Amino acid sequence: MTPISQAARALIIPEMTATSKKEALKELAAAARTAHPHLDPDYLYSILEAREELGSTGIGEGAAIPHGKVAGLEEMVLVCGRSVKGVAFAAQDGRPVHLFFLLLAPANSASPYLEHLAQLARFLQDHQTMARLLQAENREEMAAILGGNGGEGASDH
Repeated sequence: MTPISQAARALIIPEMTATSKKEALKELAAAARTAHPHLDPDYLYSILEAREELGSTGIGEGAAIPHGKVAGLEEMVLVCGRSVKGVAFAAQDGRPVHLFFLLLAPANSASPYLEHLAQLARFLQDHQTMARLLQAENREEMAAILGGNGGEGASDH
């Protein structure tokens, strides 16, 4: 099962309020906690920040895939966030990021984690789907585009 086909369990933020890379990572980390209350957003942020120090997860074309492995996590967590205004994220092409796909994996996950990252990267190469996500009216439309009815517990920022 691909991370995108798991959209029914994904958290979707239809309008992120972040105006900086740091704020975006914190907002995504906080959203992950809504479905997984045992996760500490500050701990998640530290994992994401450490990963960003290795190189930006802004892959270009208005998308970013922040990701990390989390101790104590038992299943993959996907958070999809959208910023209509865009966030300066040090993306590879220097353009603002509008769509964020946060992927958190159990600390002991190796191969499935890399497979999910690759699947997300391929998904984000579909420019038509990206445009539809940006134009969606609300979380429900975004979830339908992602392939599910998801967003349970997601924030309606």
